[in-house]
Amino acid sequence: MANPEKKYDLLIVNGHVIDPANGINEKRAVAVKGGRIAQVAADIPAADAETVIDAGGSYVTPGLIDIHTHVYPLLPIASKNTLLTIDADTHMLRSGVTTTVDVGTTGWRDFLNFKETVIDVSTVRVLAMVNVAARGMLVLESEQTPSELHPEITAAVAKQYPDIVVGIKAAHYWVGKPFDAVHTPWASVDSGLAAAEMAGLPFMIDFCPNYEPPGRTYEDLVTKKLRPGDIHTHVFAKQFPIVDDDGKVLPHLWEARKRGVYFDVGHGGGSFWFRNGKRALDDGFAPDTISTDMHVSSVRFAGLDQLQLMSKFIAMGMSLTDVIKKSTSEPAKLIRRPELGTLSVGACADIAVLRVLKGEYGYVDCGKARLRGDSKLDCQVTIREGAVVFDANGLSLPDWENAPEDYWKMPFLPPKA
Repeated sequence: MANPEKKYDLLIVNGHVIDPANGINEKRAVAVKGGRIAQVAADIPAADAETVIDAGGSYVTPGLIDIHTHVYPLLPIASKNTLLTIDADTHMLRSGVTTTVDVGTTGWRDFLNFKETVIDVSTVRVLAMVNVAARGMLVLESEQTPSELHPEITAAVAKQYPDIVVGIKAAHYWVGKPFDAVHTPWASVDSGLAAAEMAGLPFMIDFCPNYEPPGRTYEDLVTKKLRPGDIHTHVFAKQFPIVDDDGKVLPHLWEARKRGVYFDVGHGGGSFWFRNGKRALDDGFAPDTISTDMHVSSVRFAGLDQLQLMSKFIAMGMSLTDVIKKSTSEPAKLIRRPELGTLSVGACADIAVLRVLKGEYGYVDCGKARLRGDSKLDCQVTIREGAVVFDANGLSLPDWENAPEDYWKMPFLPPKA
């Protein structure tokens, strides 16, 4: 219970604040009251707060945003034709992630159940992009079947839940042999774009150029089909023409970026190769957002979690400030939620306390290749809506000798409405 005699519920002191949305990159104190950021200042008296976290030697950032995940765990009905997804709270709070976007796990047929069983009850803020295919990724053939693509119904569902739905998704649509008899080349992309246009939302595409008939190329996708504000995810997957033999980023990538198309990592279990990502980064083409594409198989290998990917990009040459920006304010901008990914006074108090570990580390890609690094990000504390929801080293807790006997009754998680 909050102490009414204290000015603040929670105070983080001695930390180095990196808040790209507000251009802050220096030592500051951060105070929280009523689940909101109350003050960010050079010095705030510890006596003003009920709970004080000493973040000395650590970085204080907005809660991280993972813009591409799959968090509708329906294991009882899982089969070879179902994407195996993960529980957001279990996997994300420990890595500083307070907001995630489930991108296309469900289409319109299953969205309401997803909302009631996951979105409405998760501690992590779960937003969604609705799949233009009726069954989404729960029945993978749905994404392969043109008759399952319903832009009008998809847009109607999106408009019914504007506080939750932040985009439209299309994925996993193969064309060419042996699919020519039943596929039209751009059916999935065009249906998704139509739904996004009707709903007034961004469109994210997981494009499959495995079989490219004439007229259906990756270059056409990013330079002709996608609109400003739309997103190509899995940008550094091996199948996309990103760099030439000399390691130079191809012109259509620069053209698309100039048009306002966004490029997301979407690492996953098979969608990130150093041969594309490292070379593109070396040539000045960084992703707009860093995301995990987290699902059951990706958390066991190269993807792991948001901090692992941020650490990987630091090892590839990106600065700490940039990886935080691409995991906070940039994804917030991309999904049109500028109130997220920031420590602005009045914003929801979603906060991560991170430290940089030094040592010898290895980072792997989906081609089973390694990149060596000398640092790794580690989460100390995650705060969601002003409540401590992860505390690896007890920084928010009293030493046991000084803890009241009934202190164990204090809730870690914020109550659900």
